[in-house]
Order: sequence, then C-alpha cells, then structure tokens
Amino acid sequence: MNTVALAPHRIAGLLAPAVDRTFRAGMLAGYDGGGAELSQRYGGAAAIGFLVDLRTRLAAPGGTVDGPGFAAITRYRDPIACQRTVDKQVAHGMIYRSPSGSLSATERGAAFLTELYQVHAEVTEELWAGHDERVTRLVAIFGRLLSYALVLADEEGTRSGSAFAALAPPYEPDGTPPGVLLLNRLGTLRYHRADAHAAAWAAAGHTPSSIAALPAGPERLAIELETDRRAAGPYAVLGAEERLTLLADLAALPG
Repeated sequence: MNTVALAPHRIAGLLAPAVDRTFRAGMLAGYDGGGAELSQRYGGAAAIGFLVDLRTRLAAPGGTVDGPGFAAITRYRDPIACQRTVDKQVAHGMIYRSPSGSLSATERGAAFLTELYQVHAEVTEELWAGHDERVTRLVAIFGRLLSYALVLADEEGTRSGSAFAALAPPYEPDGTPPGVLLLNRLGTLRYHRADAHAAAWAAAGHTPSSIAALPAGPERLAIELETDRRAAGPYAVLGAEERLTLLADLAALPG
C-alpha cells in the first residue's frame, strides 16, 4: 500500500473535487425537485436570500450566525450587496438581525428551512437510491471528520471568523434521513476547506479579488498545495483503509 499517497494532505486534495461534485449534485437536485417552487411560495429570491447557505445553523432552534462568521461565509461577495440582501430578508420577515449584527431565522424563516430539509430528504433518497450502505458509511465517516475538525478549531483557537465554525456542527434533528445528513455534512466540510484556502491565499499576500483573478500556474499551485496542508487536520483521525474507502464511496455515488 502506498502510504505516502494516503497522507492526510494528499487525501484532503483528492477529496475536495469529489466532495464538491457530490454536494452540488444534491443541492441541484433539491432546487429542481421542489426547492425552486418552495422558494417562490415564501417570496422568491429576495425573501430567501442567504437562508439556504446558512441552513445548517439557522434551522436549529436559537441558531445564530455572528457578523465575523457571516463575513467569512460571504468572503468572495461584495459586502455591501450582501447586507442589502439581508436587508431584504429582514423586510420579508425571514431573518432577524440583532443589534450586534448576528443573524437568526424568524418563525417564518424556520418554517421555510423545515420544508427545505423535507425537500432535500426526498431528492437525496431518489438521487442516491440503491446506495444505502454507502451513504450510511459516508454519513458516519463525515461525522467523525466534522467532530475532529471542531476539536482542532478549539485547540487552535480558530473559531472566530471561521465559515466552518459558523455553520458546524450541522443541525440534525432526530429522524433526519441519511441523505440529508450526508448532504449537510458535505456542505459543512466544504467550508472547512474554504477557510483553509482563504488562510493560504492570505498568507501569500492575496485578497478575495486577486485570488479570484489569479491564473493557473506555479503560484496558484503553491496556494492549492498549502490549502491541502491546512485542510489536512481532520483526516488524521482516519486510518489509511478508511481514507481509501471514503474516496471510493464518494466516487461511486451518482450525481
């Protein structure tokens, strides 16, 4: 067995596109499978705004996303435009913004998120039909990765201003179907890598706009490799065989 290829930083890099592909497939299925209609029933894009992005925290009773966490989640977007989007959600009665800038779902916003979870349950059951054992394994392994990532964040003192810490652990009420558990755990782990990427490009002297404009080449490759290194921590909790199984299971999921 090639243990070098199984090192945590290597697995972090190999998993990233597979996680993205699987997560995007689930979210797209949700939009096409009832999410678009659900959004319209609650007032459309202006009312929904960031609720879908923030669902794993704001769906929880009393769940909030603070200002630094929201800034991290939206780091590649125009901050003024983001605040205008939130203004519209507040006006539509979907989000409450506290004087300190923290965001939480209103009763109506929470009702939307409850229905969104139901939509995601239906579409992921169909999308990943016939892969029950694989989904169950992935739910368990991503649960371990998320738990360990939170432990590391506490040890390193990196929770403040972290997109990952703002949304993790994902809200998982009793009875949440495996497909929803997997979808939301994948989405939350993507933010862990997003924070690692932001730290890597910031250390290289970039800004959100400059890194977005950086072409492929040695400098971008170096930043991606540094991202892998910074994102590697949680994967140390897995054995070499588990890492291979994780890659194989994700690769085999439709979408």
